[in-house]
Amino acid sequence: MKILVVGDGHSKIHEAPVVEAFRKLGHQVGVFYWAEYFRSGNIINCYWLRAQNKFIWGPRITKINRDLLASALSFWPDLIFIYRGTHVMPSTIIGLKAKIPHCKVFSYNNDDPFTSGYSFWLWQHFIAGISEYDLVLAYRHHNLEDFRRRGAKRVKLLRSWFVSDLNHPVDLSRQDKERYECDVVFIGHYEPDLRVALLESIVRRGWRLKLFGPGYDWDPVIRKSSELKNQIPVQLVWGEEYNRALCGARIALCFLSKLNRDTYTRRCFEIPATKTFMLSEYTDDLATLFQEGKEVEFFRSEEEMLLKIERYLKDEPGRKRMAEAGFRRVYDDGHDVVSRMLQVLKCFEEIKGELA
Repeated sequence: MKILVVGDGHSKIHEAPVVEAFRKLGHQVGVFYWAEYFRSGNIINCYWLRAQNKFIWGPRITKINRDLLASALSFWPDLIFIYRGTHVMPSTIIGLKAKIPHCKVFSYNNDDPFTSGYSFWLWQHFIAGISEYDLVLAYRHHNLEDFRRRGAKRVKLLRSWFVSDLNHPVDLSRQDKERYECDVVFIGHYEPDLRVALLESIVRRGWRLKLFGPGYDWDPVIRKSSELKNQIPVQLVWGEEYNRALCGARIALCFLSKLNRDTYTRRCFEIPATKTFMLSEYTDDLATLFQEGKEVEFFRSEEEMLLKIERYLKDEPGRKRMAEAGFRRVYDDGHDVVSRMLQVLKCFEEIKGELA
């Protein structure tokens, strides 16, 4: 089977694992990425391209859509998997289906396009094209109904995943231990919720905290915090560095994005996949994925978070047992990217069966 994966393509944790998963499953995979369309060595042209990318408007957007159609016609896929299709116009989806009649076009989006925290222009083409896709795959439960209301023909839940080649237990070198060993780690972006206050309370208790994420988000905020300012500059960690940062912690915290109205997140699978003990904000959704107190731990308040950190920092055998159980859970339940892409292929076969 021939599959064309389409997306921005700038990150190694989004489209790339999807491509590799389909290949591991024995399929011929092509890619079409648009990140390169917005790069230029000319400063003036760079600003012009950046504006087009931000507002998703202009001649470069037209070229992306024209080239996508041409690339698909050349590759002649059975399935087109569009990851976060912000730059794909509805007319392009219509054209793809008209010119390659046997091909099915799927959409997957890890962000929540219906929340109020994003600019309206970011999702203008994506939302307008929802009714044209053969299947819209939703990251979160509440988006299922959102997509139906916008005219989606078919909607299915497809949770995020971990990548076994990237998220796995590892023994740290002496140098790695100096950088990454800590009592508690949080890796992620800043949001104006309770995460700063919770991290400050951890430091006040005297526990060693490591914070990783986009410094442009974190640094201006924690510069005002006596407890957290020594984390500046907060640094991003990717790939194996991200993996080592998780493996270096006794406890890995998981905060959920309020911007995306998340009830779970990708790190809920990545953390257990490294055999690191996870302490996450509680949601009813997460409680269906993991057994509290046996595979992971949850907190519902600052007090509960601090009590559980104190308890499990003192109980290394219990902490390791739970981390091992969490590790088994994410594999037994198929939360890896290959298992997720098997779900996608099952959906493809079901739609083919409907139309036969």
